[in-house]
Amino acid sequence: MEYRIERDSMGEIQVPSAALYGASTARAALNFPISGRTLPRSFTWALGCIKRAAAEANRELGLLNTQVADAISSAAKRVADGEFDSHFVVDVYQTGSGTSTNMNANEVIAHLAHSSYGVIVHPNDDVNRGQSSNDVIPSATHVAVKAEIERQVIPALLELRAALAQKASAFQDILKSGRTHLQDAVPISLGQEFSGYAWQVDKAIGRLSQAAKDLGALALGGTAVGTGVNTHPDFSIKAIAKLSEYTGLSLRETENHIAAQASPDVLLDASGAFRQVATVLIKIANDIRWMASGPMAGIGELQLPAVQPGSSIMPGKVNPVIAESLLMVCVQIIGNDSTVVTASQYSNFELHTMWPLLADRLLDSANILSRGAVNFSRRLVTGIEVHRERCEQLLLHNASVATVLAPRFGYDRVAALVHHANQTGEQILHKVPQRDDLYEVMGQLIPKSWLIGPRALE
Repeated sequence: MEYRIERDSMGEIQVPSAALYGASTARAALNFPISGRTLPRSFTWALGCIKRAAAEANRELGLLNTQVADAISSAAKRVADGEFDSHFVVDVYQTGSGTSTNMNANEVIAHLAHSSYGVIVHPNDDVNRGQSSNDVIPSATHVAVKAEIERQVIPALLELRAALAQKASAFQDILKSGRTHLQDAVPISLGQEFSGYAWQVDKAIGRLSQAAKDLGALALGGTAVGTGVNTHPDFSIKAIAKLSEYTGLSLRETENHIAAQASPDVLLDASGAFRQVATVLIKIANDIRWMASGPMAGIGELQLPAVQPGSSIMPGKVNPVIAESLLMVCVQIIGNDSTVVTASQYSNFELHTMWPLLADRLLDSANILSRGAVNFSRRLVTGIEVHRERCEQLLLHNASVATVLAPRFGYDRVAALVHHANQTGEQILHKVPQRDDLYEVMGQLIPKSWLIGPRALE
């Protein structure tokens, strides 16, 4: 590899000749050869948007001349658009403030401003004017996570909710055995079960929506410790207004810059919302795969779409692989949340010292959650079919049906029917007159108002 010599406040260092970054980034690349993984594309997009907004704000405030500001703005937009991702080389595991990533952006943008637009731009004095890594990196994290929640995660969950609600409507009249403690319980509609799943997803969407709203408060303008030293008093409001325009997000200045830079409380809430969604999806995926278990030696009430052979040795075996994939996604999200919870404790005085790790794990959760939910919806939920005969067979051999009969036939008589059925293996209904009335009674136990159909969720 060919190198050029760059200089910074610490002296000379070799930089790859083709690299758009400079000395600070080159030092970071040497200092942090940890994972080989950089912050995600969504973070670089947010960082580029911030640098563009800052340049425009500084131009309006008279702190940068038009030529310099326009060159920075144009270069930053190209960074945000992803043209130069290969030049963002700093490892996730770096300085806790994310200074190296911030300087990576400053240097790439300054180099582009010169090479593409012929303008001499300084990475610190010009690109980073009115900013500090300590307010830029938290702001970029908020913007990136908020964008992923609103544009990827929530639409994915809305699609899943609609698919579950459609099944709730389609299955509302299919009676089956309920189960508590993994044991037979009183009758329930399959539609009721799916309406519960749809409702849980609906509430999870609400929690994520609130988290996204809170993420709109940005630390930008606080500079080093949240006091706004070395920045114009109007920089924050002007830059954030520009940032809202460029990103299409609802953004605002934080009410307290000190807290916003010192503690990642809002990110902790967002991670908790991801964890809650993961917990909901674990319940749904597990319930569905258990109801589809067998098909001969299990419950076998549902039939899932067959998407691939399930075994390298057992011919004809088909496994619930889509559900298992989602379960692994959810476990990873819960693991990411554990990392976020632990990392959030490393806030010392006026700076939190694990911003890059928080950004990386939250954006990973957003990415795999949105993809996992869509895949589960399209490749499993929409294709679920019901074995009606199996549902009825398990229901009618179920002694818990007696609970439904007790108000009509009396406790003692029904108890005798249960004992007889247990001894003979016969259905309880064989000894019950007016079999059709039982379905009417059971149907009355299933209030249709509980069902969440597609219209109720619009």
